[in-house]
Amino acid sequence: MNGVAFRTCPLCEATCGLEITVKDGAVTRIRGDRDDVFSKGYICPKGSTLKQLHDDPDRLRLPMIKRGDRHEVVSWDEAWREVERGLMGVIAAHGREAVATYLGNPTAHNLSAMTFGRVALQGIGTKQRFSASTVDQMPKQVAAGYMFGSPVTVPVPDLDRTTYLLMLGANPYASNGSLCTAPDFPGRIEAIRERGGKVVVVDPRRSRTAEAADEWVPIIPNGDGIFLAAIVNVMFAEKLAGVGSHIAHHVNGLTEVEVALARFTPEAVERACGVDAATIRKIAREIAAAPSAAVYGRIGTTTVSFGTTTSWLVDVVNTISGNLDREGGAMFTLPVAGSANTRGNPGKGRGFRIGKGHTRVKGHPEVMGEYPVAALADEIATPGSGQLRALVTIAGNPVLSTPNSAKLDAALASLEFMVSIDIYLNETTRHANVILPPPSHLQRDHYDLLLLPFAVRNVANYSEAVLPREPGQWDEWEILAKLATIVQGAGVDADHSIADNLAIASMVNNAVRDAGSNICGRDPEEILAELSRDGRRGPARMLDFMLRTGPYGDAFGAAPDGVSLDMLRAHPHGVDFGALQPRIPEVLRTESGKIELAPPELVADLDRLWSHVEEITSPVDGRDLLLVGRRHLRSNNSWMHNIEVLVKGKPRCTLQMHPTDAATRGIANGQSVTVSSRVGRVSAPVEVTEDIRPGVVSLPHGWGHGVAGTQMRVAGEYAGVNSNVLADEDALDPLSGTSVLNGIPVSISL
Repeated sequence: MNGVAFRTCPLCEATCGLEITVKDGAVTRIRGDRDDVFSKGYICPKGSTLKQLHDDPDRLRLPMIKRGDRHEVVSWDEAWREVERGLMGVIAAHGREAVATYLGNPTAHNLSAMTFGRVALQGIGTKQRFSASTVDQMPKQVAAGYMFGSPVTVPVPDLDRTTYLLMLGANPYASNGSLCTAPDFPGRIEAIRERGGKVVVVDPRRSRTAEAADEWVPIIPNGDGIFLAAIVNVMFAEKLAGVGSHIAHHVNGLTEVEVALARFTPEAVERACGVDAATIRKIAREIAAAPSAAVYGRIGTTTVSFGTTTSWLVDVVNTISGNLDREGGAMFTLPVAGSANTRGNPGKGRGFRIGKGHTRVKGHPEVMGEYPVAALADEIATPGSGQLRALVTIAGNPVLSTPNSAKLDAALASLEFMVSIDIYLNETTRHANVILPPPSHLQRDHYDLLLLPFAVRNVANYSEAVLPREPGQWDEWEILAKLATIVQGAGVDADHSIADNLAIASMVNNAVRDAGSNICGRDPEEILAELSRDGRRGPARMLDFMLRTGPYGDAFGAAPDGVSLDMLRAHPHGVDFGALQPRIPEVLRTESGKIELAPPELVADLDRLWSHVEEITSPVDGRDLLLVGRRHLRSNNSWMHNIEVLVKGKPRCTLQMHPTDAATRGIANGQSVTVSSRVGRVSAPVEVTEDIRPGVVSLPHGWGHGVAGTQMRVAGEYAGVNSNVLADEDALDPLSGTSVLNGIPVSISL
């Protein structure tokens, strides 16, 4: 193959377009696609390394089976027979609830996993589901669920039109953005300032984003909810609050919020959050006075003990400042492939609930069909009825990314059977009895099914595989479909296309019965025949269906100028459907058909937040410090640390500490120290810097490589330390089950 291919980068949430030159079947150059309708040529250092990721000699090409302490390469047939033996053996002996599943962060960037992950989970038939969501964004989705009726109805800042942006716990100069899909997020921030607007960053660290902002507000970790509560208090007290006439008839609970937050005055909370009352009042007034404003909070606000309440208060401020669902404020994407808030009866729904089940050992409630990943180790290690005996992981590396990870590491070693779908033999998959490797990112079709519903513009871009798969290599969707077929008891020799055909038939039959669907009442066989023409199957067939029945879809001929997969294939640089538009009330799926500004579950949690205010007498107690994480532009959690061009250079796995804290403890720059928490300890070199608030220290997330039994040479050479050894598995946000990974009390010793 020779020529130039265009595709969307699958390595983070920015969804940047890439121009990839291929000669003699090999990639020779990758650069930003200047004609991409969304990214317009922007590219970060990660995007240009897809070639290195594809060529990485440590990337698995064939399945592996663990024999003794070693993994050996085997044929696909042998691997599938071992999968059947192991999983069906556990199911026969202990039942399906003895099998757990874990979905890692890379699945969110993967069309096969987004379409066929559910097929595999349904095939396994267990309710013991875990994912990276509870070490990341779950609080934001829970808050959105209670307020707007669906956990996918998350407002995003209208970056390109706002004049005031308040960011809390977010560092898009390093992360490229999260739950806010925006290529060249830094450039969009700079454009706000260039057009006369203002950017304020609230963060314990002076991050790269804070450096580029007009103002840095160094807050105490886990103080964001207190700070936002005071912002709301000021807006009501000074008569600055008003939801705006555009949504005034669609809001419940305005008075209830005012009353509930009456005690959170700036003077009452300034010591607890570390932001003085005058600054709190100034920011509240600036938001209210701005022609348009948006508040955006990310992982620093969600991976704390008040994550859900803080996420709710972000959108309370957006709402009472009159900026919800209006240009330049916080708006809702209309995703081209549809979502839960484009289907069903517009403007009203069943609302949102949690707690359909609880974990066996500690009684944590189910949230969005899964349990907190912090509970996984106990569920495996604790004997008794319902004990987990087997695990299936799809991407991800929970041994590095979950709290008290040493405990989970030990628990995985005790499993009767484990299957991992992954491209690496890493710290987690080294425990797997069978590893099933999917193709590289350049060998897969791509569409950002999960990320584009949070984009700052309504866009769509489909990318076909750039390189062919190796002979005999299974596509990832085929692996997931085969796994579903086996665990359903069809046998190892059954055709995995059965699962594919059943899944698409179910989607079509549901749509033709849905009064809100654009194909309601149509003949399902006619629809299926059209979808399957030219032998189309797998994710491409499912995506075509979602596009054609989505809000811009061609409805299988009823709207001839509408979207289909063929249309996107004809536009390799993507299609831009325009800026975000107001969607209230049709976007709502609450039982009342209104925005629930004061959900009882969240109002009730304010008592816990107030207790936290009363308990804090000083930022630190003189001995303990508070640990927070951090990201780097060249790093993506744990799984891209085997690409030397991304990890070489100055060591990044350092403990950042303020000069005052270092001097108090007699610590010099570069000196190695031991960091201890309730559950663990690690050693790291100190980086003394004024770019962090006194009383706070910081370690990056996702390191700690070089463990025996892994096969990641470069990562092992740049091992670093695993900060999650210090995270306490018992410290959770009770409303979402999300782990506390920021604001961990630690002590430092030489």
